[in-house]
Amino acid sequence: MTDRSVQRNERAALCDTLASAGPDAPTLCEGWVTTDLAAHLLVRERNPLALPGIVAGGPFAAITRRLMGRAARRGYSAVIDRLRAGPPPWNQVGPMSTVNLVEDFVHHEDVRRAAGAGPRPPDPARDDALWRGLRAAARLQGRRVRGAGLEVATPDARRRTVRRGEPRATLTGPPGELVLYLNGRTSVAEVELDGPPEAVDAVRSARFGV
Repeated sequence: MTDRSVQRNERAALCDTLASAGPDAPTLCEGWVTTDLAAHLLVRERNPLALPGIVAGGPFAAITRRLMGRAARRGYSAVIDRLRAGPPPWNQVGPMSTVNLVEDFVHHEDVRRAAGAGPRPPDPARDDALWRGLRAAARLQGRRVRGAGLEVATPDARRRTVRRGEPRATLTGPPGELVLYLNGRTSVAEVELDGPPEAVDAVRSARFGV
C-alpha cells in the first residue's frame, strides 16, 4: 500500500471522528475545538497563504487565523466534506503524501485522545508510513533538546538518531506514539524514555515540534 493510499484511509477515519465528535468537541490543540482544527486542516492544504502563519507564526499568524475563520464560516459539515475530498493535486506531489499523513494522524489523535481514547490497534502499512515521516522530520522536531542526545526506537528494533550528543536518551514506542511525542504531544504519547538521568531530564524539558 502506498503512502498516498494510507493517507486516504487516515483522512477518511479522521473525518469520521470529526463528524462524530461534533463542532465543539475539545482537542489537544490549546484553545481549539474541533471546528478550529478542521478549519486549520483545510486552509493548510488548500491555501498557501496560510503556511507562513502555521510554520513561523508571528505577524503571519493573523493571516492564518483570518483564513481559518473564513473556512469555518462555510459550516462544520461543509468543511468536513471538503476534507474528505483530499488534498489538491499540487499538495500530493513527492513526499507530500507522507507529510499529509503525519498531519492527519497527529490531529486525528488530538481529537481522539482529548476524548479519553487510547492508542489504536497496530496497522503495519500506517506504521511503516509514519516511520518514514518520522525519519524525515525527527531532527527538525528534536532540535530544541539541549545538553543531551536523543535516539528513537521501535519495539521491532528500528532506530533513528534525533539529536546527536552525549549523554544520550532513548525514546521507545510504536511509530505513531513516537510521531506524537516528537510533534509535541508528550503528555499523551505512550512511550518509554530511558537513559542517564541528565539526558532524560533534558528530553523531558525540551519543547518538541516544528
